[in-house]
Amino acid sequence: MSRTTIDLEIVIPTHTRYLGMIGNIAEELAKGIPDFSGDREALAYDLNLVLTEALANAIEHASAETIRISIHLEDKNLRIQVHDRGGGFDLKQVQCPEPDALCERGRGIFLIRTFMDSVDYHKTANGNVLEMHKRLA
Repeated sequence: MSRTTIDLEIVIPTHTRYLGMIGNIAEELAKGIPDFSGDREALAYDLNLVLTEALANAIEHASAETIRISIHLEDKNLRIQVHDRGGGFDLKQVQCPEPDALCERGRGIFLIRTFMDSVDYHKTANGNVLEMHKRLA
């Protein structure tokens, strides 16, 4: 049995015009994963949404000039990291939105937590990292 390893590193300026491009990369990654037995279209949608939300948050709140995205897939383990040099935030303080609230904002972390198996946020010597993991079927 062969092992699948994919590594992508992407650096983008902090501008929303790149959100669609990064979402499309996530979708193409999901559609091209070898030996994936799950619903590729659903995974593509989920990864597009997760990456778009993570980047939109970084662009809006990080006040950084660039954002680096690292995607690592090894066998069935997917890790996505979004690196920025902004001020950061406390992931534990992010509340779930009210289910009946009509506000379109403030749902990014909630959506990311919904579609990924685990989400972590930490500071490093080079900035902040939002790290998301998903075990693929």
